[in-house]
Amino acid sequence: MSQTPRKQPILIVDNDPEHLFMLKTVLSDWGHPTVVAKSGREALELGAARTFGLILMDVRMREVDGLSALEEFKKSGGNQNTPVIIMTAYSKVQDAVRALKAGAYDYLTKPLDLDLVRITVNRALEHQTLKDEKEAGLWTPGESDGLVGGSPAFRQVLDMIDLVAGAEATVLITGESGVGKEVVAKAIQRRSLRADQPLITINCAALAENLLEAELFGHEKGAFTGAERRREGRLKAADGGTVFLDEIGETSPALQAKLLRAIQEGEIQPLGSDEMEKIDVRFLAATNRDLAAEVAAGRFREDLYWRLNVVNIKVPPLRERAEDLPALANYFTRHYALKNHKEVKGLTPGALRLISRHSWPGNIRELQNAIERAVILMRGEYLSETDLPNLSSSPLGPDQAPAADLPLNLDDLEKMAVENALNHTGGNKTQAALILGVTRKTLGAKLKKYGLE
Repeated sequence: MSQTPRKQPILIVDNDPEHLFMLKTVLSDWGHPTVVAKSGREALELGAARTFGLILMDVRMREVDGLSALEEFKKSGGNQNTPVIIMTAYSKVQDAVRALKAGAYDYLTKPLDLDLVRITVNRALEHQTLKDEKEAGLWTPGESDGLVGGSPAFRQVLDMIDLVAGAEATVLITGESGVGKEVVAKAIQRRSLRADQPLITINCAALAENLLEAELFGHEKGAFTGAERRREGRLKAADGGTVFLDEIGETSPALQAKLLRAIQEGEIQPLGSDEMEKIDVRFLAATNRDLAAEVAAGRFREDLYWRLNVVNIKVPPLRERAEDLPALANYFTRHYALKNHKEVKGLTPGALRLISRHSWPGNIRELQNAIERAVILMRGEYLSETDLPNLSSSPLGPDQAPAADLPLNLDDLEKMAVENALNHTGGNKTQAALILGVTRKTLGAKLKKYGLE
């Protein structure tokens, strides 16, 4: 069954005449208009004259290679935003990794699997159509995604989510324990073309190796003691969707080899089976380990590291985004007040001062737990410093200034007043302005000043 073709044709670039003819024939049979180029230079000449819906290009070519042509396409011209799929031999996967970092949509390894070609081409075209229809780039993450904060360090994370979500590339999310790596993974999935398909999360540190392998890949009846029936693995259950491998650094070398095959070739082998099964899954992974150091120490496969680390999103610890603390504290207060059926109007300046003084070694997870406990046990309408007794003696981090003894300045107090007014009115700016005794225009200026828009 052919896909409805786009107006712009697909440009196929390959200096192998037989391969070029095969791809043109196959894509035409699937309903796509095509144009062919026998070199990178010819592709650039064609691209200067017209816009294509998709570019399918080999890496190794005479005159101008695929990576150089990709860079030229992305610099300017009518094909600057055209999705590019790179083709490369299995032994040259690092070329493909560099291409993805340079802006390629995805890559295919030779010899080509035509089923995978069709899936990848269709997804690239769907992605481009979605970008056209939704004017990609205007998405603003927010509390509905669990992404709270506007500090420069966190804005970089939000920008990366926006860039990678619509692609098919593997993403490695790194950062200390408790910084919110799973929240980032979920935001990527919700923004992706696979948003209506399952997101399967696997904590690789939570299960023993043999149980984790069976959980991931499934097993046949009798594959091991206790396997009384056949069971489908979670990778198969995620077919068409997304898999998030949390704590990927905790896996054994043997399991890493099987994960590499699943990620690179889209194939899995259930325990006790002689048959390989195809899967169509996008992989996201997270770790609080330094995987490059793990590779150097021989504890993590280098080829899997490169395959996972196509795009890296490093989530900063809370001490590097301290200006986000008031917004996060207000967010968790509202969340747990609603969850626990409590009437909470906001946080007192003293509570926010105490929260700002704490070093938060456990990052967002520690803050979240502290706020939840305080909301459950508080007796007044406002969460105060007395509701946070475990923070009163918490030491500052080694790199923090001794702000504990300093009062809040006027800007701090004004920002807190604006936030509390908005919290009290559920975000209604007109009512918040009335509470604050200012015009809505003045409130708008304050929101812009403090990054609360």
